[in-house]
Amino acid sequence: EMATGDWSSDVCSSDLKISFAPYIHNICLPLIISSSKPNLCFLIDTGSTLDIIFSYVYEELLHVFSKIPMKSSMIMGIDGDRKITSQIEANLMFEDKRVSELFSVLDANKAIMQIEKESGIQIHGILGIPFLTQNKWILDFSDLTLQC
Repeated sequence: EMATGDWSSDVCSSDLKISFAPYIHNICLPLIISSSKPNLCFLIDTGSTLDIIFSYVYEELLHVFSKIPMKSSMIMGIDGDRKITSQIEANLMFEDKRVSELFSVLDANKAIMQIEKESGIQIHGILGIPFLTQNKWILDFSDLTLQC
């Protein structure tokens, strides 16, 4: 079950560094895994204007997320089609940093399953520019870390 408490968006009070080096070296993707249960694997995508949870994850873990009534977003899916998606809120932890984030729920199961088949890695969502800017996190490719 997810931890509860003060989920302040100002999470950069220490020098947190999360390495994504093993993923870059093995499969060429910057990935991080949440430290709270359930441990979710996120692709860090500086080209994404939304934070995304894939629909198969949302459907399996309904108890973890809070659906935001009457809130949706328009998104261009991996296949290039525009879709209206519902939005949810998730409370996550990365190392000792708590974050509360809005995610769009995207059905991209076919594309994600292909990535899993090719890499052996199951990706649950995408952390895009909104996550990085709201939480003041920096992607550092010189030492392959996500820094706060």
